[in-house]
Amino acid sequence: MTGGATSPVPMGERRWIGRSMSRVEDHRHLTGSASFVDDIAVPGVRYLAFTRSPYAAARIESIDTDEAGSTPGVDAVLTAGDLSELERFIPLLNRPDFVPVETPLLARDRVRHVGEPVAMVVARTPHAAEDGAERVRVSYERLDPVASMDAAMAHHSPAVHDDAPDNLLLDALFQDDPEIDGVIDGADLVVEATLESARVTAVPMEARACLAEWHGRTRRCTLHTSTQIPHIVRTSVAGLLAIPEHRLRVIAPDVGGGFGQKCVVAREEVLTCIASRAIGQPVKWTADRQENLVADFQGHQQRYEVRAGFTGEGVMLALDALVWTDVGAYSCHPFTCGVEPLMAAAEMPGPYTVRHYRCRTRAVATHKTPMAPYRGVARPQIVLVMERLMQKAALRLGLEQSEVRARNLIPERAFPYTTAAGLRIDKGSYGESLARCVEALDLRAFRERQRAAREEGRLIGLGFSCFGERTGYGTEAFEQRKMAMTPGYDIARLALDPTGGITLNVGTASHGQSHETTLAQIAAEALAVHPATIDVRQGDTDQSPYGWGTFASRSMVVSGGATRRASLLLADRLKHLGSHLLEAAPEDLELRDGAVVVRGSPEQSVSFKDIGRIAYLEVHRLPAGEEPGVEARAVFDPPGTFSNATHGCIVEIDPDTGA
Repeated sequence: MTGGATSPVPMGERRWIGRSMSRVEDHRHLTGSASFVDDIAVPGVRYLAFTRSPYAAARIESIDTDEAGSTPGVDAVLTAGDLSELERFIPLLNRPDFVPVETPLLARDRVRHVGEPVAMVVARTPHAAEDGAERVRVSYERLDPVASMDAAMAHHSPAVHDDAPDNLLLDALFQDDPEIDGVIDGADLVVEATLESARVTAVPMEARACLAEWHGRTRRCTLHTSTQIPHIVRTSVAGLLAIPEHRLRVIAPDVGGGFGQKCVVAREEVLTCIASRAIGQPVKWTADRQENLVADFQGHQQRYEVRAGFTGEGVMLALDALVWTDVGAYSCHPFTCGVEPLMAAAEMPGPYTVRHYRCRTRAVATHKTPMAPYRGVARPQIVLVMERLMQKAALRLGLEQSEVRARNLIPERAFPYTTAAGLRIDKGSYGESLARCVEALDLRAFRERQRAAREEGRLIGLGFSCFGERTGYGTEAFEQRKMAMTPGYDIARLALDPTGGITLNVGTASHGQSHETTLAQIAAEALAVHPATIDVRQGDTDQSPYGWGTFASRSMVVSGGATRRASLLLADRLKHLGSHLLEAAPEDLELRDGAVVVRGSPEQSVSFKDIGRIAYLEVHRLPAGEEPGVEARAVFDPPGTFSNATHGCIVEIDPDTGA
């Protein structure tokens, strides 16, 4: 944001930010007029289906496509041998403790997880494509699968990848403290715990889908894909296809849920483009629910081995952690398989003031579906770890569990606070949140009720969860992960057209977050117009500025911040032009209902429509030397910010059934 941009709407007169209003998107979704990838119809479209591995680990001995190729309606059958001229797909972290491994677009000589694509069939109908895929004859030599982290780390375990003979794709001593062992050994109380979380997967209403169309005349490809990250998809797919990026247009239409599963680049996005180029026709692929559950990215399978030292008063002195993450067979792009292990290490201390910290974090390769940054990205697990340690310490010391937490939370006077992991927390209200939760639960009355219930044989318990969540990550936070791509900033472009219409182009891509409404509210407040007058455009790489997409609760912070800055710049531009046309000082002007108005003299005004017409079509009326147009562009790249909360939960368990 350049200097001089000022807010045209006084603080007390804000009308749109914070106001509850009907979402612009809702009408088309509720009336069935939304357009998802599978709704897009183009002439001559062909359909894509994949032959996928039924085995977690096997050597491919041969692939026979003759029967598949002769299936009625089948146009082409492609295998890895047809992709030899493409670039290799190798997600990267610029860290010495990371092992990069290739993700083959189609398996060549080995398969490494159930559902891995081995061949693809292009046909004139979806049924013909599925029939053809079933008739691809693959001869496999089955191998012993590495089915767990324990198996992967066992002596003489098979290697999932030759480049990682120990099955460790990341082995990082994230934080070390030479004093930690002495501090824990000398503590009044040592608490240990081993906690595991199960593997999960996203189940979006709309599974992955792609529609690719190569245009022979322009030598360009248009890829419609259900994604959270259209610009990253364009950069990555163009690189793998070895074409200039401007020859690939990526469009994310309405997207039926993402949950992190769609914030990585999928092999199928590349393969759909390859299939279209191979046959010279548009090609569509829509995953079915089985493909979604078996072959699409999963997450959250972790084990935490932790120990902590406490004083006799319940103050945590030191935390030592070993984190294991089952990352499956391959890395995801661009975040890689390091996303959950490194998130866990960086944020484990959470809202607590422990000063001695050591964490070793490992990404373990297994013959399972690859993982991606599923919602929360290790944070539910690290909160569980810290809360379990606090709970155990309270029980061992005979202290009220809320009091142990209160003694360890970062006090408000300490902000900005740097954690033992090196994370800078700008501000928070951890103690206040806990106190309010304790008050709402009426803790003293609950303890009396709990004692009475136990005398009757009933089991009633209370749990707390104190946490902070970092959102709105900027470049600085992602640079610390050493990704080959460094997400962070966002760009917003605003323009007034000759008819007075306002268009906002952003690099995010909504998949249920209502950007068309909320970003319009932000711009409308700065420009003093109704949000309905602002056309928010997103998800099209030919129209929107380069952006990193929608994930990690970033859009309202980063894209919203860029929108706010661009809106203020556009407001200044409008007042500048209005000053010339009204022959009034800019400081005497305000924006009101689509016009620049002389403050105190509303009859003296010029509409946005008139300004737009003059700025584009009657430029001789502009100030001397003034360039045509009414546009503004702004970038926002924040350091990230924290929100926090405390949850309290009372649970009763049936002692006979456990329910």
